Formats: sequence, structure tokens, C-alpha cells
Amino acid sequence: MSDTIPKAVQIDRNMLRDALGHFATGVAVVTTVGDGGAPVGLTINSFNSVSLSPPLILWSLARTAPSFDAFRNYNSFAINILARDQQDLCMQFARPSEDKFRNIAYRPGIENVPLIEGVHAQLECRTYRRHEGGDHEIYLGEVIGISTYEKQPLVFHRGQFTHLSEAAA
Repeated sequence: MSDTIPKAVQIDRNMLRDALGHFATGVAVVTTVGDGGAPVGLTINSFNSVSLSPPLILWSLARTAPSFDAFRNYNSFAINILARDQQDLCMQFARPSEDKFRNIAYRPGIENVPLIEGVHAQLECRTYRRHEGGDHEIYLGEVIGISTYEKQPLVFHRGQFTHLSEAAA
């Protein structure tokens, strides 16, 4: 094996995005509390489990996101894993808007973090660590509350919503 480190290869952003799209993911809305107690949220699919002991998850947030400061300033958040019938909700939280919670049913969770109604599952978390990740910030969250519901998950694959077969769900 050679001791030389290969030079970095220039990766085309569009090729990378297309290749990453081949990995099917669940879809979630991560929520927190913003200025004056206002609910804040955005759609993510950058969600993973990390550890069972302690119970840790991770997700990432673009440094340019309008909600960046809210997640930086509030030490708790919730991962609301969306149900199959929540495509419109997903898109509402994915687009820039002054009030992403308009016409959205939610209730306060631990530390008043918004918990969206009708989801597949929810994880209430305290920020455990933050790490730089290129143009994103990576959040590790310690899970302090869990709720699951008998619903089918919303799945995203190759740029579109899809669903699991009944046998797989």
C-alpha cells in the first residue's frame, strides 16, 4: 500500500446530488423555539441515529438557513418524522415563509418545542453537540422523549415522494 495520499477529486455538485438521491430517506420536520417563543421549523432528510447509549441522533442545517440562529440559540429541538399523508406539510416547511406553522396543528413538547400533530413519530431532543460540516452545521441531539404512532412514513427517493409497500411497512 502506498504512503501517498491521493489528490482530492473535483466532484460535480449536480452529480453528487443525483447520486445521493439514490438513497431513500424518511422525511422529517425539525422544530424549535425562536425569538419571543415563536415556533420555528424546517423540512430535513439529513437524519440519522448515532448511539443507543447515550441515545443520540444527528441532523444537519445549512448555515444560510433563515432558522439557523433559532437552532443555535435554543438548546432543544424535536424531530417530527412525517407520515405518508403529510406531503403538503413537508413542502410548507421546505419553502421560505414568514409563518410556516400557519394552519398546522401542533402542541408544546418538552421545553415548549413544537410537536406537529399527525406524524409517524417524534423525538424530543436536547442539543448534545454541534459540529462544523462544510456549508452545514451538524447537530447531535440527546433524545429525551419519544412518541410513535400507527401511521405509514413519508419516503423521499430520487427527487420524489414514494411509499413503502404494505408488506414492508
